[in-house]
Amino acid sequence: MSSVRVLEAGLCTSIQDLGRRGYQEFGIPVSGVMDEFSASVANFLVGNERGQALLEMTYTGGALEFLEPMQIALTGAHLSPKLNGEEIFNWESYAVKAGDILQFGQLLSGARAYLAFSGNLGVPLVHGSKSTYMRAGIGGFCGRALQKGDELLIQTHPAQKKRHLPEKHRPIYHKQASLPALLGPEAHYFSLKSVRRFFASAYKISPRADRMGICLEGEPLERLLQTELVSNPLVLGSVQVPSSGQPIVLMADRQTLGGYPKIATLLKESVIALAQMLPGQVVRFIPLRLEQAQKRYCAFYKNLAHLQEILK
Repeated sequence: MSSVRVLEAGLCTSIQDLGRRGYQEFGIPVSGVMDEFSASVANFLVGNERGQALLEMTYTGGALEFLEPMQIALTGAHLSPKLNGEEIFNWESYAVKAGDILQFGQLLSGARAYLAFSGNLGVPLVHGSKSTYMRAGIGGFCGRALQKGDELLIQTHPAQKKRHLPEKHRPIYHKQASLPALLGPEAHYFSLKSVRRFFASAYKISPRADRMGICLEGEPLERLLQTELVSNPLVLGSVQVPSSGQPIVLMADRQTLGGYPKIATLLKESVIALAQMLPGQVVRFIPLRLEQAQKRYCAFYKNLAHLQEILK
């Protein structure tokens, strides 16, 4: 028996969780959500563990019909959601019943929204994850973005209480952002002038931005080494610089290896902020020391643990 029917899918709606870890040595990307904060909180709001699979919607959201009672929660981008024609709000949970319809409208802020269901989304695990990696057609719903007419099974929890995230914990999405970053492992392949330029310049987000990587446009960076490197491992937030001199920030569906030199690595919070920005918006980078980055990484997960407690 199905629990949710897709009436309209939106531009790119896919099933994601926290990713497919432990398989990069076999050339399989991690994938998973682009905004770990919003996805985690969406799950907390419906009583799930933070790693449960949910829907990630990019720019638009379409429409869904619920075929049985459950709780839902929306976080991340503001897509003007309405339940049975009535406005509802991000960062709080709602009870739905059979026949209810959730629709999305204009994008007002952010770029990616998350919809969690109170229960287990019934799609197969592929290498330990339900995340969709569309380039290889694995995970999620048949390895692809959702389409009109798809039906999802949710193994729902018992009735849940109403929850909402206090205003002070909700992110604000800006059209310009300053993003903390570490010097990358191949920063020495760039002139000192280029390294300084990277941390002093403004970059516009290119239309060439997807789940694999976000291309930036600005004054080109000068590489001291023009040949490519032997391919080596990549991590979330790696900032590669190809021969064009224009940086590319690697995101959730990044390849596992690459030969372009990496001038910087974005912090977790920076990756999330960038994931919620649109083409044409502007970013700058703030240099941090390793010790500062480690403290902020720990603080990110400490904050998530705190939010899980207050939303129980």
